Amino acid sequence: MSHQPSEITRVNPTHVINTAGARGDPNVDWCETHKQETIRSNIIGAANLVDCCFLKNVHITHFGSGCIYDYDEWHPWGGPGYTEEDEPNFTKSFYSYTKVVSEKIIKEYPNVLILRLRNPIAADLHPKNMIVKLSQYQRIVNVPNSGSILPSLLPGALLLAENKETGVYNFVNPGAFTHNEIMELLKKHIWPSLSWSNFSEQEQRKALQAPRCNLEFDVTKLKQKLKQYGYELPSTIEAMEDAFERIGQLQSRK
Repeated sequence: MSHQPSEITRVNPTHVINTAGARGDPNVDWCETHKQETIRSNIIGAANLVDCCFLKNVHITHFGSGCIYDYDEWHPWGGPGYTEEDEPNFTKSFYSYTKVVSEKIIKEYPNVLILRLRNPIAADLHPKNMIVKLSQYQRIVNVPNSGSILPSLLPGALLLAENKETGVYNFVNPGAFTHNEIMELLKKHIWPSLSWSNFSEQEQRKALQAPRCNLEFDVTKLKQKLKQYGYELPSTIEAMEDAFERIGQLQSRK
């Protein structure tokens, strides 16, 4: 039986961008009790789309996940960040497990660009935006993490796709941030009355079905590649400040 990627044949695109994936509602704990649905989306669906693009010689940009690492003795807080060559070391949540399996499979294709998102933040107040969900918690952990501030990163994604770059990239802004830093910026630009308190990772773990990871990425590869195309990445804090300021301005006009 021949494998015919009919939809790609019908549309005949030059590029495909895949942002589909199961991450759960309201959070990734959903994946712990919906394993088949998570597999179907994050592993089977992603691999099938990449394979169809390969058969039609179409470049595909796949937005993957950075939630496949966790701080360890070789990569502690403030230490060296994880590079694209480091072996993933976090599979304690089923969501992360499927993302590790998916990446290992699809990175073997020569037509795919994998961009690892981590804590994606957009310049809007969509309910799925990390900053909206974070603002609704009374207590949060305060651990440094890498983040993908989308308004500053998406132009870079288009540059990489247009130039048919392939391989794996840590798709985050330089530098780490803490949840407290996010909340302070939200309070400054959007919600002046915002308040919160902190609790430990151990306390957080008791409230969750699956453990969460914390990590910082090395973005040397991404910065160097984008610089070849004349694009400079702002730091995480700079990018967040700009995004939240824009949200605040839009809110004040309503």
